Amino acid sequence: MTRVYGVIGIKAKMANWNADFTGRPKSTSNGDIFGSDKALKYPMKKMWENEGKKVLFIKSWKEEKDTIVPRKLADRYTLLFGAIDKKTDTKEVMNNLFKAIDVKNFGATFAEEGQNISITGAVQFGQGFNKFDDTNIEIQDILSPFADSTKEDAKQSTLGTKITVDEAHYFYGFSINPKNYDEYKTLLGSEFQGYTEADYAEFKKVALVSATAYSTNSKFGCENEFALFLTCKDEECYLPDLSDYIKFDSQKREIDLSELEKLIEGKYASVEVYFNPFKLSLKTSLSRFNIFTQEKL
Repeated sequence: MTRVYGVIGIKAKMANWNADFTGRPKSTSNGDIFGSDKALKYPMKKMWENEGKKVLFIKSWKEEKDTIVPRKLADRYTLLFGAIDKKTDTKEVMNNLFKAIDVKNFGATFAEEGQNISITGAVQFGQGFNKFDDTNIEIQDILSPFADSTKEDAKQSTLGTKITVDEAHYFYGFSINPKNYDEYKTLLGSEFQGYTEADYAEFKKVALVSATAYSTNSKFGCENEFALFLTCKDEECYLPDLSDYIKFDSQKREIDLSELEKLIEGKYASVEVYFNPFKLSLKTSLSRFNIFTQEKL
């Protein structure tokens, strides 16, 4: 397959898509709100894991010394592929790593049991910047039903906070370069086929729905609202971060792809644009699809 470029759009309404360590929505030093690539990858991994696929880089737990602790990377590898030690062949480890769907897409750094493997993923994301002009941060006080356990004479229950944005629209640019795995085809032999159309189909599926499917207390209100997939027409197609060329009208809730269309003219074999037709307007001449049903509009 040829190189693919695209954009994924996430809406957050009274939710916190990606918090920093203070609990506030992550932002740059000048106050621009953004979401990290990790925030987008995590619901994708959870969706794959819930479907029974092998996911290596995700938190899981084990029982140890009468308590429950997170697994180490080597433990997680052993859970999925069997025991590993310093005698395990590197080729075997690499073949196993590529059997994990998150590694196949996003790559990996694996430094365990004498192995020192670094795989640059075929799929690479930028940071997802909020394009909504009127985002406000909302702080809600929450009354706990319990007294403060750190104070023996506590007579009042404790207070907590929940921090959300009233509304934000994050846009992530991404690229998929199957050639990142060409050298591994030689190293691993015929058993490894590189990044295939089937791998791309799995990625595309979660790129359209995983944020909507992932509902936690802070993520309820976050959903996939937009996605664009561009397949290059040849190997000489090189494009920048496409999210920079998307205009968002905060008053009309309208996405304008006019500038992006000029950028990509003559460079693609196909382009598909998915969006929420119930909440968004879309200004484009490209093929449009309902992001919920995947039906052409």
